[in-house]
Amino acid sequence: MDTQGQFEQIMKECRELFAKKLHDYGAAWRIMRPASVTDQIFIKANRIRSLEVKGVSLVGEGIRPEFMAIVNYSIVGLIQLELGYADAEDMTAERALEYYDKYAGLSLALMLKKNHDYDEAWRGMRISSYTDLILMKLYRTKQIEALAGQTLVSEGVDANYMDMMNYAVFGLIKLTFGE
Repeated sequence: MDTQGQFEQIMKECRELFAKKLHDYGAAWRIMRPASVTDQIFIKANRIRSLEVKGVSLVGEGIRPEFMAIVNYSIVGLIQLELGYADAEDMTAERALEYYDKYAGLSLALMLKKNHDYDEAWRGMRISSYTDLILMKLYRTKQIEALAGQTLVSEGVDANYMDMMNYAVFGLIKLTFGE
């Protein structure tokens, strides 16, 4: 299976999990401000790094579910940036999945462009490097949020969410299909 096929399969799994959580919780995440979404992704990435360093999980969950959460929270962040946050759950599961598909498609398109230009360099990277890159993107995002988006030369929060999502998918591809 080529990179696009692997990417699409991982995104399908992440979407299935997102849909199940929509069933269980609805779109309760609509109340989250983008900075809170960023912090939630930070928690997930920090846990991955902790597990990579310690080599063991005391709660029995590995890094795979955390990478999936980073993918899904990145999409939530992109939705929140587009629509703004709500004061209450205001979105049906069907509408949330339409937005999910929109951003999953944009993420795939971005990955294909970058993958062409970088010639699949990500395949030679360690999974721990994806974790570090996600954490770096999180610190950048927090700085952009602190500047209220007023950057001089940098991309915005949305570009960082897309990059974090793609790094998480690369990690999931390696965990699923091997090195």
